[in-house]
Amino acid sequence: MEARINIHVKGQSALKPLFGIGGYLKKSAVEEMLLELVYFRVSQINGCAYCLDMHSKDLRAKGETEQRLYGLSAWRETPYYTERERAALAWAEALTNCEVHDPVYNEVKSQFSDEDLIDLTLAITTINTWNRINLAFPYGVGTYKVGQF
Repeated sequence: MEARINIHVKGQSALKPLFGIGGYLKKSAVEEMLLELVYFRVSQINGCAYCLDMHSKDLRAKGETEQRLYGLSAWRETPYYTERERAALAWAEALTNCEVHDPVYNEVKSQFSDEDLIDLTLAITTINTWNRINLAFPYGVGTYKVGQF
């Protein structure tokens, strides 16, 4: 692949608001492990190698099991995820695929408060943005170190 713009050098001003959203989400009432799981699933859908590397490492460092990571792309067919996680994953897939229908909304709304659902939605839209940035400007896949960002 031909070298592209290094957005982490040339695009600091553009990325600053995204890092700010990340800081906000770290303080959210939505569980950090759940957000990481959602980040990993959305990155699977979008095929973002950098984000898959990052979030798999972060999840493992926080104690996530290999079984749950390996089964995530087939979460509907596995018994490893809670109802809250399932609702969040369904919401993440619906938003990522731009197919947000009432049944998935009603399910996620049954598991999350209004404020938490807003934060979850912000997290999903933000990881979609990061995925697209990293697809446009690939950056050091495999080089991420836990806690780097």
